[in-house]
Amino acid sequence: MVRARVLPAIQQLAPIQAWIIDDAGFPKKGTHSVGVARQYCGQLGKQDNCQVAVSLSVANEHASLPVAWRLYLPPSWAEDAARRSKAGVPEALPFATKPQIALAQIRAAKADGIPLGVVLADAGYGVDTGFREGITALGLTYVVGIQSSASLWPPGQAPLPVKPRGGRGRPSTRVRRSADHKPVSVKELAAALPDTAWRRVTWREGTNAPLASRFATVRVRPAHRDSKAATPRAEEWCLIEWPVGVAELSKFWLSTLPATTSRTKLVRHAMLRWRVERDYQELKQEIGLGHYEGRGWRGFHHHATLCIAAYGFLVAERATIPPSARRTTPCFSAPAVPATWRPRGAPDQA
Repeated sequence: MVRARVLPAIQQLAPIQAWIIDDAGFPKKGTHSVGVARQYCGQLGKQDNCQVAVSLSVANEHASLPVAWRLYLPPSWAEDAARRSKAGVPEALPFATKPQIALAQIRAAKADGIPLGVVLADAGYGVDTGFREGITALGLTYVVGIQSSASLWPPGQAPLPVKPRGGRGRPSTRVRRSADHKPVSVKELAAALPDTAWRRVTWREGTNAPLASRFATVRVRPAHRDSKAATPRAEEWCLIEWPVGVAELSKFWLSTLPATTSRTKLVRHAMLRWRVERDYQELKQEIGLGHYEGRGWRGFHHHATLCIAAYGFLVAERATIPPSARRTTPCFSAPAVPATWRPRGAPDQA
């Protein structure tokens, strides 16, 4: 019901542009809250005792709405029948990694006919080769973060072809590497780019000024585990950010958007992920998403559902308010000064 009411309101502002995958952490004490464990908590920015839920939001530049939400169960919970039973975790629910949960949410959203968008995710999901391949298998495109250590084949390069059969034995079926022909890390690739590869791109208006940074784009082939494949992986975009005045390279993305996609469009898709951060900020601070004090599986998800419903109502109401036109400061000309005017205190003139 929430989705059926809110999505049309969002689409009145602009078509759906993105499906955003992210997770939210909830710091907790003790060991009895369902799914609680020592793990990375985005709210704290470090490893700590917390619960983590994976979500899928649909978004455009004006608004967004979470359409899927599920608690992640660490192995210490998923493999403990007694804890699962006490917290009411469904018996048929197996252990799943966060990327596997996210991929299931994407698959269900597509089956439900939700308007399609480019899948966006941070490096916690983008580094998972199975997650990226799963998105492609569903016929969707993505712009996902990767770590600086991710291995890539530089532009124009690919793994060596399958070794020709020679003599007896089973024929080779996998592409190859060699000591002098191997992939490089995305950080090494970026550091080797010439100065002409970098361009300043502005992606949206900020609170005080337009948001802009320096980016490079190159066509590459992901290399992770490709030595087990029969053919090289297809080329993708590699987007790299390196702000001016910063010593270290900043962020890296892979994207399956078409080869004709402009650098500006790639950047704007990558940066649209900020919408989900706003979702979580409002859901936690204004709606009370982080205030659940229960311990059970069902209660956790019911609380999140009610919070998302309330948030959806606010999104729909905001969508009915037309955006304000940009205001310009009127220019006033100074009045003419009479020829007989003299400043106060000026000496008399003959």
